[in-house]
Amino acid sequence: MKYLSMAYQWLIAMPILIVITIIVAILTSVGSVLFGGKWWGYYPPHFWAKCWCKLFFIKVKVENRELIDKKTSYVFVANHQGAYDIFSIYGFLNHNFKWMMKKSLEKVPFVGLACRCAGHIMVDRSSSSAVKKTMEHANKTLRNGMSLVVFPEGARSWDGKMRNFKRGAFKLALDFNLPIVPITINGSFDTMPRFTYIIKPATEIVLTIHRPILPSEEGHNMENVIAECYDVIHSGLVEKYQ
Repeated sequence: MKYLSMAYQWLIAMPILIVITIIVAILTSVGSVLFGGKWWGYYPPHFWAKCWCKLFFIKVKVENRELIDKKTSYVFVANHQGAYDIFSIYGFLNHNFKWMMKKSLEKVPFVGLACRCAGHIMVDRSSSSAVKKTMEHANKTLRNGMSLVVFPEGARSWDGKMRNFKRGAFKLALDFNLPIVPITINGSFDTMPRFTYIIKPATEIVLTIHRPILPSEEGHNMENVIAECYDVIHSGLVEKYQ
């Protein structure tokens, strides 16, 4: 059964997904340039992410979706267990957003160009002027219900457990006075951890949306917000990853 699964992944599902990835990247790039990134920067990749789950028989469940409003701009922060964090959020959060990502990802063939055209926020820390331009881009982007998704750990976990959070996403939320929504991801590490390219099919990923945290509330300085988000996300993890 194991070898049949691997044969399916590499000989059937992966070639299909490579073709879909290239087509979606081209559609996203061209559509975003011609018509803007609000629709074209979200819905083609939204379809692409669902394909990555459906073709590998990964079920994604979203809990507490009623806590967020589609017309409100948020900064979503989530733990980062594996590659399927991206597919599960992009495909099933059902809230238009941009990613905050490393500028080096622009170099990924097709995908990097699509991300840049779609208006995702590429973090450039090469100089103070570059950081300023990144913040200006973010300020223009996060309006009229457009949100941001960040993995504040900065990279995928090696063991499924959370690492310390970096400050960038929280500084942005405080500077722009945007509500922060913690999301706990369970199951992504079991589906595909960072040390393998083998996907475990028929698994379930659960996104648990927590109540928004308002930076404007009294006592919410940077360190308090980071600590609160970390604790809330951590509390939602299954016991073996706490």
